[in-house]
Amino acid sequence: MKRILSLGLLLALLAGPLATLQAAPPAVSEPTNAAEAAAQKAAADRLLEEQYQAWVKTLTPAAQAWEVVLQENLGGFYLPIHKRQKVAGQSNAWDYVQDDPRLPRVLLIGDSVSRGYTQSVRKALAGKVNVHRAPANCGPTSMGLKKIDVWLSDGKWDLVHFNFGIHDRNTPLADYTQRLEALVQRMQKSSDRLVWATTTPIPDDAAKKQTAESIVARNAAAAEVMAKNGVAIDDLFVDVTPQLETLQNPNDVHFNAAGYEFLGQRVAAAITAALQP
Repeated sequence: MKRILSLGLLLALLAGPLATLQAAPPAVSEPTNAAEAAAQKAAADRLLEEQYQAWVKTLTPAAQAWEVVLQENLGGFYLPIHKRQKVAGQSNAWDYVQDDPRLPRVLLIGDSVSRGYTQSVRKALAGKVNVHRAPANCGPTSMGLKKIDVWLSDGKWDLVHFNFGIHDRNTPLADYTQRLEALVQRMQKSSDRLVWATTTPIPDDAAKKQTAESIVARNAAAAEVMAKNGVAIDDLFVDVTPQLETLQNPNDVHFNAAGYEFLGQRVAAAITAALQP
């Protein structure tokens, strides 16, 4: 015999799902004006800051101190990225490094290209070298002169691997050379071993007022400074140039994941060689 549901029973069975649907919070709607957009961004920023500060409280005192340094130096573009990654439980180039006292300490200084290969260098040298990174996207030599004491901190480094170039593509060569000379002399006070990374290629781009030749000229000027000061050279420009089509993003100074892995392996090899007695 077929059972016929009464109207009352049918409504009772549907009540649960309907109540659940009615109780679900409404999706965040797209802002309809600038004021709404600003309010939504402010709310999202507050939530991110709350989550980030909660994460910071779980860290050791030394790691918390490192986060303070990052907050003071990463700036308005990179700091929010760092916070979102930390809240999401992701590793990044600015992770706090707990030194193994048995291993050499190495510092990486450079711009976003250097940042991009930092984690590949750490992976390649895991268990062999404590690989640190300057707490910034290091930018041009002018910023380097202002911030080098912060980047070097008060530690003694077994080796500093560094680069300045892409952000100096329009810096007059005489100024670039003079600043680079001053930076080398300052870094030599914190480390007996320096390794200069040649600046990787950039495309011609009239809109951005940049030329590929500008990097060739600055690498040549830097080579003279390094030869004068006895600094080893990690020639990333030469290494990566034959593979730009597959390793560098189209019409961009930056690299894809394979490109950063390639550069990281080259940097790790240069560091290993330079640390040999």
